[in-house]
Amino acid sequence: MRKFLPLLLASALLAGAAEPVAPRINHIACYVADLRVSTDFYRDVIGLPVIPEPFHDGRHTWFLIGPKTHLHIISGAKASLPKDKNSHLCFTVPSVDGFIARLSQARVPYENWAGEKSAVTNRVDGVKQIYFQDPDGYWIEINDAKE
Repeated sequence: MRKFLPLLLASALLAGAAEPVAPRINHIACYVADLRVSTDFYRDVIGLPVIPEPFHDGRHTWFLIGPKTHLHIISGAKASLPKDKNSHLCFTVPSVDGFIARLSQARVPYENWAGEKSAVTNRVDGVKQIYFQDPDGYWIEINDAKE
């Protein structure tokens, strides 16, 4: 047993020195004025799948936005405060042009980063981007990034 004690101690020290696991995003929450309108927008216009939420109180809708990652829409906002485009949610799609057709069908205006209506930003790395606002004024970016 004495021969193995140093090995056990060394193993314990090495295990404790392992690289810590970085936090991962679990969810993003947006406070909205009208839950039905926002739920319809994120489900029908953006195309996010609704997932079960645990509260069942009529104030929440949860959407799947990635592996083990959710968007929580919570009703109760009394006033719509101005939102800055620099603070935005971003979703990647296979085709920005295809998504523009979806926005057009829903009559949702979009713009490029500079604010030109119905225009697309072409980043220096070739990624296409558009920006628009949800019913509460939160900014959303859609792009076609491959990674």
